Amino acid sequence: MQPRRKILAIAEAANPDWVSVPLIGWSLSQALKAHCDVHLVTQIRNRDAILAAGLIEGQDVSFIDSEAVARPLWALGEKLRMGEGKGWTTLQLINAISYPHFERLIWRQFGDALREGQYDLVHRITPLSPTISSPLAAKCARAGVPFVLGPLNGGVPWPKEFDAERRKEKEWLSYLRGAYKALPGRTRSLRHASAIIAGSRHTASEIPSNLAERRFYLPENAVDLSKFPARSGARADGPLRAVFIGRMVPYKGPDMLIEAAAPLLASGQLQIEMIGDGPILPNLKALADRLGVAEAVNFHGWMAHGDVQKVAGQTDLLAFPSIREFGGGVVLEAMAMGLPSLIVDYAGPAELLTDGTGWKVPMGSRDQIIKGFRTKLTELASAPQNLAAAGHLARQRVERDFTWAQKAAQISQIYEWVLAGGGAKPVLLSDDHREGAHAAE
Repeated sequence: MQPRRKILAIAEAANPDWVSVPLIGWSLSQALKAHCDVHLVTQIRNRDAILAAGLIEGQDVSFIDSEAVARPLWALGEKLRMGEGKGWTTLQLINAISYPHFERLIWRQFGDALREGQYDLVHRITPLSPTISSPLAAKCARAGVPFVLGPLNGGVPWPKEFDAERRKEKEWLSYLRGAYKALPGRTRSLRHASAIIAGSRHTASEIPSNLAERRFYLPENAVDLSKFPARSGARADGPLRAVFIGRMVPYKGPDMLIEAAAPLLASGQLQIEMIGDGPILPNLKALADRLGVAEAVNFHGWMAHGDVQKVAGQTDLLAFPSIREFGGGVVLEAMAMGLPSLIVDYAGPAELLTDGTGWKVPMGSRDQIIKGFRTKLTELASAPQNLAAAGHLARQRVERDFTWAQKAAQISQIYEWVLAGGGAKPVLLSDDHREGAHAAE
């Protein structure tokens, strides 16, 4: 019987109490324990939450205090973003400057253990951004320890039809983002990585072609099915009920959804639950009033995660016209509940939905997306019997490929491929979204 692999898992962001990237870092590092002996290395800001979750410091996890550099740079990033939650590319630039110091401290603490062969492999799980280099990759290569990088995801281009929304989000640096590919730190990190996991097709397409053999396509998001019980599938009588979940900001498209649905809302064929807060929430309420559909649109504002599920579980459809999502975690969570989705056919969400699990409206201008959503919502309101079957297939897809247990099994196959010195690459996904489907992109 082969001994369990010893993995040093680097996840600067890893926190069981948070969402988004920190939850990915935490969930994947812990799910991997079913296959390997994993020692998590994370930033000290995660210490209290991780120890409260039961991990033992020094045995299961080590905390790196990089705050002397990280804290002032983070404060600078927030100042540049003016505290509005915008300017994501600016924040990633700040992270790209501060993160290498975190890895230098890791090498200071674990360099001797790595040179002595105490770990079979090092895996950088977070940060997810492909713009952030890993100096550890070259150091591990010199020490003879394989280094796995990813999942990497981000930088999906802004659709040309939505430049105004790009500017509203203060994404000034996104116009220059492609320059990161010329940075020597990025090139060095990729060259010394034994495997590179791309969390999106766009990110996979930006990996240099000479490294394609080391590239694996695997969306980064997954779910804990115990937290997302399947809906009964039985639809209540009455109007079609849709839910929007997300920040109330222009690029998420909540205003497009209300405009698209207005005729159905006015006729009583549709009701919408709007979950989320953000700067355009007052404008959305005013829009519903102006269109005369306020009684059919329920604005919940911000809600705790568990409460979101309770509301969403009483609806028939996730309606999510966002025009720029990297991963699309909200779509995956809806699928886990057996809730089909109506989305824009672009980037992360579009990679999660396959035939029969939901519906996609082509990317286009604002008016074209509104028209597409209106057409599809009208069809679904007239034939709601199609919703249950789509939701059932969506749940099956998550069970098959997108639980954290499945994600860990997929990653462990990559580990074995690396440690075996290459060869035939494992098939990670059970449908046509596997890595080979886009190798020529």
